[in-house]
Amino acid sequence: MTTPAATHRRRSSLRGASLPKWFPLAVVAGSVLLAVVIGLAAGLHSKVQWGVIAALLAVAGTYVIAARVEGRRQARDRIATSLIWVCFLLAVVPLASLIWATVKRGAKVLDGYFLSHSMAGVADTQPGGGIYHALLGTLEQVGLATLIAVPIGVLTAIYLVEYGRGRLAKAVTFFVDVMTGIPSIVAGLFVLSFWILILKMGYSGFAGSLSLAILMMPVVVRSTEEMLKLVPNELREASLALGVPKWRTILKVVLPTSVGGIATGVMLAVARITGETAPVLLLVWGTNFINTNPFKDPQASLPLYIYQQYANSSGYGAAYDRAWAAALTLIAFVMILNLVARGIARWKAPKTGR
Repeated sequence: MTTPAATHRRRSSLRGASLPKWFPLAVVAGSVLLAVVIGLAAGLHSKVQWGVIAALLAVAGTYVIAARVEGRRQARDRIATSLIWVCFLLAVVPLASLIWATVKRGAKVLDGYFLSHSMAGVADTQPGGGIYHALLGTLEQVGLATLIAVPIGVLTAIYLVEYGRGRLAKAVTFFVDVMTGIPSIVAGLFVLSFWILILKMGYSGFAGSLSLAILMMPVVVRSTEEMLKLVPNELREASLALGVPKWRTILKVVLPTSVGGIATGVMLAVARITGETAPVLLLVWGTNFINTNPFKDPQASLPLYIYQQYANSSGYGAAYDRAWAAALTLIAFVMILNLVARGIARWKAPKTGR
């Protein structure tokens, strides 16, 4: 007959010893402190080198201590978790550094005046001026590209998911995959040769919108296709069993069910093309004046404005500050689009009842 004490000892031996919850933080703090000491002793002045040493010490220390206390199996689990955190920090730290540098340098001249005035009559070396003409051009060019790419992309995805069979569907899928990897400069050269050199239509914001639409289409097709595939077939079969035509089933059942994911994909595609520079550099050219007509004459845009201001700044001066302020505006615009996409996804997410 086993006693309670023996049972308790058996359970304790099966469970084994465990490290406290604050162990990872203690290891990280100790590794950072030791890395600083090693860096100063070795004459290393780069914080990046200190970070690499601290990461290696944290991973090694976690494994050694966990192996002695919890066993090798649990130590391997902890070291895998540590490596994941290290990779996460390697991805986040450069992004945070980029955002911090952009905010620090771009906030110098970013104000209401900068957002509401153009560069008309302002030399590159003079203070003043703004990005109103570039912001207006970006909104018009991206808006036109969205109006072109979204209907074509959504209809293509509907065809591939609902109707696509045989060689034509395989060919469309193949070309969509190819278009996904097309560099932006290639799309710009295609529109330049066809729209401007052959058709003689001239440089304009609409020409840039055509190249942006080419870059946007495959993203819309792929995201919409995946969202349509997630719609349960039971919904389609129930609608068809009631005698509803297939086109009406797609319009009234399939699309409303997946509209949240489709809108999210569209927003992400818009964010992807907003910062493209090569197409607008080839097709839109740019101007310091306000041009509200995207179908005639060169037009400014935010990516092109950043490039031109930085190229004329020599690394300092008013143009340098304007380039960073425009970059901050562009980052904020893309961030807002991503937040809107997340909001739409949560708003249109299926509601589960209790």
